[in-house]
Amino acid sequence: MREALSEARKAFDKGEVPIGAVLVCDRQIIARGHNLREEQADPTAHAEILALREAARRLGGWRLPNTTLYVTIEPCPMCAGALVQARVSRLVYGAADFKAGAVHSLYAITEDDRLNHRLEVTSGILAEESAKLMQLFFRSRRKQS
Repeated sequence: MREALSEARKAFDKGEVPIGAVLVCDRQIIARGHNLREEQADPTAHAEILALREAARRLGGWRLPNTTLYVTIEPCPMCAGALVQARVSRLVYGAADFKAGAVHSLYAITEDDRLNHRLEVTSGILAEESAKLMQLFFRSRRKQS
């Protein structure tokens, strides 16, 4: 999770919403990502999606079983759905997202029995640090406007 926080800081430094993600397989990081929506002018350039794309390229396929995604903030509906589609085994996230979270806060996409895959989920890991980085980012944005 500390590596995911490092990715989130990279996003912060670029003026992006500070969310970072790392995907782990066999106790090794196989992919990293941080939000790049502004830089890439791409609404799908979320940290989780970028990490999943990198992992799929490295491993040579879209199925990512036996992997764990660590992300600083609870995934949104798009990212939670992508985790299900990619067959990621486990999700570990930091802070809840009460406005857009799709794992526990607003929806439970990763644990929905109607879908073809479910993930093991652990939440609250380094939640305070993750939330503080988001708060600092949005506080600084409000001061600029």
